[in-house]
Amino acid sequence: MGAVADVVLGFADYRAPAQRLAIALGVAYAEVDVHRFPDGESRVRLPTPVPPRVLFCRSLDRPNDKLVELLFAAATARELGAEALALVAPYLCYMRQDKAFHPGEAVSQRIIGRELARCFDTVVTVDPHLHRTPVLADAVPVPRALALSAAEPLAARLAAREDAPLLLGPDEESAQWVEAIADRAGLDHAVAAKTRSGDRAVVIELPAVPLAGRSVVLVDDVASTGRTLAEACRALRAAGAARVDVAVTHALFAGDALAVLAEAGVGEVLSTDSILHESNAVELAPLLAAALAEV
Repeated sequence: MGAVADVVLGFADYRAPAQRLAIALGVAYAEVDVHRFPDGESRVRLPTPVPPRVLFCRSLDRPNDKLVELLFAAATARELGAEALALVAPYLCYMRQDKAFHPGEAVSQRIIGRELARCFDTVVTVDPHLHRTPVLADAVPVPRALALSAAEPLAARLAAREDAPLLLGPDEESAQWVEAIADRAGLDHAVAAKTRSGDRAVVIELPAVPLAGRSVVLVDDVASTGRTLAEACRALRAAGAARVDVAVTHALFAGDALAVLAEAGVGEVLSTDSILHESNAVELAPLLAAALAEV
């Protein structure tokens, strides 16, 4: 494990998962001090001395301030003697926008990916939201880019249920993801079809599978507004599903998303700790540490 890093440097907003990763790697944990001034600017200070191999661990949800502070920290680590820098960002921001859909749009995936590549030698993330980009290294051109899947730990959690639920993907994009979890958990799966007419307006068409009296878990990589999952839940309830729960990797759950899910009839909501949230039920440290040990 010593070849992975000499220290894990975390941030207060993602302290517990970063500490768990340090323990799993068998290295020290220390914290980057961030002070935000009244005008919104940040002062970043690293613990010194800085060893040769540094691993930063910070999830990049609500990313704008976090990105600037992370770039400051990485540049400072280099100035203070770090020779190898790794970033573990279980949720990696700005991966959705991989092309300009309208004239003048910034392709944020490309821009952020290049900025991270200027700072880090290794970038590790979990279930990045890549659509038309085949591999993470195409988006983040670092020497070592690792895109891990939370399928295994989520499958272990779902396989432990006694009601053997049907795993349902809310749209076609979730098909491979749901299949991977279902295969590992030994559970049935299916995929719905989604038609979107806006950021918060969707229509769900359920697959032709028996649903009456059945427990169903809606499975997706990321939940943002919760509208797609809520609409799928309402359709499942109307079709006679006895219970509908939700399992996601990334619990963004912006605004009133949890209330929307509850109103639609969702029971349990569980997520990984890629983003700190009250629904966290699966810790990613073992997955991340195992992958880093092979770097």
